[in-house]
Amino acid sequence: MSRVCPSWLSFILYNPLRKRLTDRHKVLDQSRITRDSVVLEIGAGNGFFTEVLARHAGRVVSIELQDGMVRKLKRRVAKFGGQVNVIRADISAHAFEEAFADVCLLYYSFHEVHNKPGAAGNIAGAVKKSGLVALYEPTVEVRKRDMEKTVKLFEEKGFVKEEEGAHLFTRFALMRKRIS
Repeated sequence: MSRVCPSWLSFILYNPLRKRLTDRHKVLDQSRITRDSVVLEIGAGNGFFTEVLARHAGRVVSIELQDGMVRKLKRRVAKFGGQVNVIRADISAHAFEEAFADVCLLYYSFHEVHNKPGAAGNIAGAVKKSGLVALYEPTVEVRKRDMEKTVKLFEEKGFVKEEEGAHLFTRFALMRKRIS
């Protein structure tokens, strides 16, 4: 079973060094997030990406598992009002009533999900037809073979891989939900 970063260590997720090493705007561009996008963010943590998403997307729905992180996240995004909806939930157990998301962003989070098939199914239910899943995972924790298994899991849920790549610290896959 994977372990999630505890909320008392959240300062490592949101710090000046990480801000310098992570080009968040490039991630948004690569994920094809626009001003009109409705974004589902999984594993929002304390808001490292959430505040950037709120400035550049139409609307953000952030899912976070831990109470401590949710409290920090809500404080960080309060200034954005109703543009950011924070849900305290386990994505593998939280189904949405309708497909609403243009893009689902999973930044360094899916490898921490315990029930990956359940999570992938709920994400597939939340993403609109022709919508995207942008998956980023750390190369230190997620081997190439593990990333391939995750992509295959999303393909089984109705997605087609459009793009993939790897850099020193990150593996990436962009997948589009099939129309039929």
